[in-house]
Amino acid sequence: MGYIKRETKETKIEITSNIYGSGKSKIETKIGFFDHMLESFAKHSWMDLDISCDGDTFVDYHHSVEDVGIALGLAIAQDVYPVQNIERFGNSSIPMDETLVECSIDISNRPFLFLNVEVDGKVGEFDSELLEEFLRAFVYNLKISCHINLVRGKNRHHIIEATFKALAVALRRALVQNQKAGIPSTKGVL
Repeated sequence: MGYIKRETKETKIEITSNIYGSGKSKIETKIGFFDHMLESFAKHSWMDLDISCDGDTFVDYHHSVEDVGIALGLAIAQDVYPVQNIERFGNSSIPMDETLVECSIDISNRPFLFLNVEVDGKVGEFDSELLEEFLRAFVYNLKISCHINLVRGKNRHHIIEATFKALAVALRRALVQNQKAGIPSTKGVL
């Protein structure tokens, strides 16, 4: 189980994670669409997540979204590192109506994000540009290499949701336990 409590002048966040759960979640960020995306992430990664965030949403949603990404990455990292007896690599292609998003990850302890997803405007009150802010914070604090490509799509909601689902499924596949893997690196350490 991972646990993070993070408090700044802008946000107060508490997260509990279980990477080998059943996809149960209790999400309260006060940002409806973001809560929906995090619930979808939990469901499709099969992680149990309890996330609460009290942020300065009266300013905008940026601080809450980015800080949840930081804290969620740190919480999951507590269960992942040191890397041992997992597949390490995972990928997925997620269709959602007209949209198709692909995600490939390496649980490498070397953070890198390649994001080829362009989406402008808002979904409800959620600024689409916050997708990148969340992903960068999450990837860099979980210390994974992550490549996400939008193959096709027009609907903002579909693009963002397929992105969260693709990340969730790729991460679930990379975390599959494999006792034969040992430390899955020719270096002997990750």
